[in-house]
Amino acid sequence: MSSASEEPRLLEGLSTRALPVAVEGLTVAYGGAPPILENINFTIGPGEVFGILGGSGCGKSSLLRHLIGLTPLRAGRIRLFGLDLWAEGGRRLNECRRLFGMMYQAGALFGSLTLLENVALPLKEFTRLSPESVLAAARLKLALVGLAGFEYYLPAHISGGMRKRAAIARAMALEPGLIFLDEPSAGLDPITSAGLDRLIVTLARDLGIAFGVVTHELSSVMSIIDRAILLDRSSRGIVAEGRPAELARRTEPPFVAAFFHRRPLTEAGL
Repeated sequence: MSSASEEPRLLEGLSTRALPVAVEGLTVAYGGAPPILENINFTIGPGEVFGILGGSGCGKSSLLRHLIGLTPLRAGRIRLFGLDLWAEGGRRLNECRRLFGMMYQAGALFGSLTLLENVALPLKEFTRLSPESVLAAARLKLALVGLAGFEYYLPAHISGGMRKRAAIARAMALEPGLIFLDEPSAGLDPITSAGLDRLIVTLARDLGIAFGVVTHELSSVMSIIDRAILLDRSSRGIVAEGRPAELARRTEPPFVAAFFHRRPLTEAGL
């Protein structure tokens, strides 16, 4: 982990060989309602851009809420860098959350803060760095996502694509080895989306950051995703896993072909 956090407690129990994400037998459900997904198993490797794919209502966002510790588990286990997210009844949950960064679909930046202040906020809250070091680190993160020179802009004064880049910079503030992205390309034009895709791949390759990407944007899937799972609402589980190019060549089950070739399910034989 980064020396920026200066919190040795987070290193306890961490293994340098541990996978960023290991999900075992997970049931995705809310309260006493019927499960949305059952017996979910997958891993995300270091530096891997991993896709969580599926149609509307299949449970992608609900799965993400479980992965980041917002929804308690009904069954199964989630490990982040070898640490059980819900060990000890969730008493270490806040510490585990600091092992990853999160970019929400709309960015979720604080509108009254500049981009520099948005990125600096986690460093102020969770580190013992001096004010000068906090600002220097925040500037560096903005530069890494192509926003050098925009430090004092408010979120309302920049484009949607720039807001998403700023949100990624904030997710990188504590230098995690894992970042979750919720529909990063949603609402962006093709050129801006392609630029954001390139940024994600660059950060993964150059910095070794693992990305868990929730998306249904096929252009992004085919250009940046190393490996993916495809969720299906009717089966309440994973119907396919692998590299997107390989999944696109499959004809079975019909849902996989329908998803990757943008065909109605009736044309896929369902």
